Amino acid sequence: QVQLVESGGGLVQAGGSLRLSCAASGRTSSNYFMGWFRQAPGKERDFVAAISRSGSNRYYADSVKGRFTISRDNAKNTVYLQMNSPKPEDTAVYYCAAALSVTIFDREGQYNYWGQGTQVTVSS
Repeated sequence: QVQLVESGGGLVQAGGSLRLSCAASGRTSSNYFMGWFRQAPGKERDFVAAISRSGSNRYYADSVKGRFTISRDNAKNTVYLQMNSPKPEDTAVYYCAAALSVTIFDREGQYNYWGQGTQVTVSS
Protein backbone atom coordinates (compact mmCIF):
# COMPACT_ATOMS: atom_id res chain seq x y z
CA GLN A 1 0.00 0.00 0.00
CA VAL A 2 1.13 3.57 -0.63
CA GLN A 3 -0.01 6.86 0.87
CA LEU A 4 -0.01 9.99 -1.28
CA VAL A 5 0.13 13.58 -0.07
CA GLU A 6 -0.17 16.49 -2.48
CA SER A 7 1.21 19.96 -1.81
CA GLY A 8 2.00 23.17 -3.64
CA GLY A 9 -1.50 24.30 -4.50
CA GLY A 10 -2.67 27.85 -4.02
CA LEU A 11 -3.64 31.00 -5.85
CA VAL A 12 -1.76 31.88 -9.02
CA GLN A 13 -2.29 34.50 -11.69
CA ALA A 14 -3.03 33.45 -15.22
CA GLY A 15 0.23 33.22 -17.14
CA GLY A 16 2.25 32.54 -14.01
CA SER A 17 3.57 29.20 -12.82
CA LEU A 18 3.00 26.73 -10.02
CA ARG A 19 4.51 23.38 -9.13
CA LEU A 20 2.55 20.66 -7.41
CA SER A 21 4.25 17.85 -5.54
CA CYS A 22 3.00 14.42 -4.57
CA ALA A 23 4.97 12.65 -1.87
CA ALA A 24 4.52 8.90 -1.60
CA SER A 25 5.12 6.85 1.52
CA GLY A 26 4.75 3.17 2.22
CA ARG A 27 5.78 1.02 -0.69
CA THR A 28 8.38 2.46 -3.04
CA SER A 29 6.73 4.80 -5.49
CA SER A 30 8.90 3.54 -8.34
CA ASN A 31 6.67 0.44 -8.33
CA TYR A 32 3.75 2.57 -9.45
CA PHE A 33 2.57 4.29 -12.57
CA MET A 34 1.60 7.80 -11.42
CA GLY A 35 -1.03 10.25 -12.58
CA TRP A 36 -2.55 13.64 -11.90
CA PHE A 37 -6.27 14.27 -12.16
CA ARG A 38 -8.35 17.34 -11.37
CA GLN A 39 -11.91 18.15 -10.45
CA ALA A 40 -13.50 21.55 -10.93
CA PRO A 41 -16.64 22.52 -8.99
CA GLY A 42 -19.69 20.76 -10.33
CA LYS A 43 -17.68 18.68 -12.78
CA GLU A 44 -16.33 15.16 -12.97
CA ARG A 45 -12.74 14.35 -12.17
CA ASP A 46 -10.63 14.53 -15.33
CA PHE A 47 -7.24 13.20 -16.35
CA VAL A 48 -4.40 15.72 -16.50
CA ALA A 49 -1.11 13.85 -16.91
CA ALA A 50 0.57 10.52 -16.22
CA ILE A 51 4.09 9.14 -16.08
CA SER A 52 5.53 5.65 -16.32
CA ARG A 53 7.52 4.01 -13.53
CA SER A 54 10.88 4.98 -14.98
CA GLY A 55 9.72 8.40 -16.12
CA SER A 56 10.54 7.63 -19.74
CA ASN A 57 6.93 7.88 -20.92
CA ARG A 58 4.65 10.82 -20.21
CA TYR A 59 1.07 11.43 -21.22
CA TYR A 60 -1.03 14.59 -21.18
CA ALA A 61 -4.58 15.72 -21.66
CA ASP A 62 -4.93 17.88 -24.75
CA SER A 63 -6.06 20.79 -22.60
CA VAL A 64 -2.70 21.00 -20.78
CA LYS A 65 -0.27 19.74 -23.42
CA GLY A 66 2.56 22.20 -23.93
CA ARG A 67 1.82 24.03 -20.65
CA PHE A 68 2.08 21.38 -17.93
CA THR A 69 4.95 18.96 -17.33
CA ILE A 70 4.83 15.82 -15.21
CA SER A 71 8.04 14.44 -13.76
CA ARG A 72 9.16 12.14 -10.98
CA ASP A 73 12.11 11.66 -8.67
CA ASN A 74 12.04 8.04 -7.56
CA ALA A 75 14.88 8.61 -5.10
CA LYS A 76 12.61 11.08 -3.30
CA ASN A 77 9.39 9.12 -3.90
CA THR A 78 7.91 12.28 -5.34
CA VAL A 79 5.97 13.16 -8.47
CA TYR A 80 5.64 16.72 -9.72
CA LEU A 81 3.30 18.67 -11.93
CA GLN A 82 4.82 21.88 -13.25
CA MET A 83 2.04 24.20 -14.33
CA ASN A 84 3.19 26.95 -16.68
CA SER A 85 0.90 29.58 -18.17
CA PRO A 86 -2.11 28.38 -16.22
CA LYS A 87 -5.55 29.60 -17.25
CA PRO A 88 -8.63 30.30 -15.13
CA GLU A 89 -10.16 27.10 -16.52
CA ASP A 90 -7.35 25.14 -14.83
CA THR A 91 -8.90 26.02 -11.47
CA ALA A 92 -9.68 22.75 -9.70
CA VAL A 93 -8.71 20.40 -6.93
CA TYR A 94 -5.72 18.43 -8.18
CA TYR A 95 -5.30 14.80 -7.15
CA CYS A 96 -2.29 12.54 -7.35
CA ALA A 97 -2.92 8.85 -8.03
CA ALA A 98 -0.88 5.65 -8.17
CA ALA A 99 -1.49 2.48 -10.15
CA LEU A 100 0.17 -0.91 -9.94
CA SER A 101 -0.65 -1.59 -13.56
CA VAL A 102 -2.32 0.52 -16.21
CA THR A 103 -3.81 -0.25 -19.57
CA ILE A 104 -5.76 2.97 -20.04
CA PHE A 105 -3.80 5.69 -18.28
CA ASP A 106 -6.48 8.38 -18.42
CA ARG A 107 -9.14 6.30 -16.64
CA GLU A 108 -9.34 6.98 -12.91
CA GLY A 109 -10.62 3.48 -12.29
CA GLN A 110 -7.18 2.17 -13.26
CA TYR A 111 -5.58 3.81 -10.22
CA ASN A 112 -5.39 2.06 -6.87
CA TYR A 113 -4.43 4.88 -4.53
CA TRP A 114 -5.33 8.55 -4.29
CA GLY A 115 -4.19 11.59 -2.38
CA GLN A 116 -6.52 14.00 -0.62
CA GLY A 117 -6.11 16.71 -3.26
CA THR A 118 -4.75 20.23 -3.34
CA GLN A 119 -6.68 23.29 -4.48
CA VAL A 120 -5.37 25.34 -7.39
CA THR A 121 -7.06 28.63 -8.18
CA VAL A 122 -6.03 30.62 -11.25
CA SER A 123 -7.06 34.26 -11.28
CA SER A 124 -7.55 36.20 -14.50
